[in-house]
Amino acid sequence: MSDEWQQMDEDLERARVAWLYFIGGQTQQEIAQRMNITRLKVNKIIGQVRESGSVQVNVSLPLTDCIDLADKVSARYGLADTVVVPDLEDYLEQKRVIGEAAGTLASDLIENRDMGVGIGSGRTLSFAVRTLRARPKSESWVVGLTGGVTSGSSTNTFEVATAFARALNVECHYLTAPIYCANPESRNALLLNEELTDVLARTEIADIGIVSCGALTQDTSLTKIRVVKDNFDAVLKSGAVGEFMGWFLDARGQAIDHFLNDSIIALPPDKLKLKPISVLVSGGISKIPIIRAVLRAGYVNRLVTNEGVARALLQGPR
Repeated sequence: MSDEWQQMDEDLERARVAWLYFIGGQTQQEIAQRMNITRLKVNKIIGQVRESGSVQVNVSLPLTDCIDLADKVSARYGLADTVVVPDLEDYLEQKRVIGEAAGTLASDLIENRDMGVGIGSGRTLSFAVRTLRARPKSESWVVGLTGGVTSGSSTNTFEVATAFARALNVECHYLTAPIYCANPESRNALLLNEELTDVLARTEIADIGIVSCGALTQDTSLTKIRVVKDNFDAVLKSGAVGEFMGWFLDARGQAIDHFLNDSIIALPPDKLKLKPISVLVSGGISKIPIIRAVLRAGYVNRLVTNEGVARALLQGPR
């Protein structure tokens, strides 16, 4: 191995140790076991990184393998940008680092601009607020892209949109309706409310959409909604591989033929596709089918995810 290649391997090892320790929150012993190096070496690298000034609020060392994965995913799916973070075993920590990476990306996209910012829901997006440092122009605003669920939580679209608006210091607009109505007729009746239709129009004209997606499992906040729970088996049998802004999509990214998709209060994926900037923020092995479906349909032009998902997206047919 040439001296140049050896130095590149050492730099990558150093960057990965620093990321896992300072950003991923792993112990020195966990890092040593994961990377198959001694704990003494981990301790030495952490000390060197501290002394070199590479650690500030975040780690300013490039993870070249993540960058390489990101470039390949962008090329394969025609994306303007992809951010890939390292894999973490802890489910919640993985969501945190993906969300925080998305917040950093969003800050660059929003900074010093006059724009409408559309926000989806989910735990991963709730973490994005932590690293949101942008200061848009005062005429900017935030809008929730979906109706809400009946049980309150920090992952509800109302709470996530509110958190974004506070962080950006701009006004917020809400789709003050349940994400799913009992039937299409109930939805049509709700849409007679002019204030609600005004907000729906605002979801369409927002310049940027920052959204997530969900796997079809029984333990998500969306699948706990009664009307979804009652129709869960039927949704699966109809070919759904996951939900995207509440819309149930098949493997090609098309909305399945089910009344839930006719009863939803949310921005349609085709409308998101028209936005200049659209960011999918999601990771985890269980979400690979729905992430791939969203990318296949071209609903977003940017992606923030983790290594395992990025590798899976590069395998098999596009």
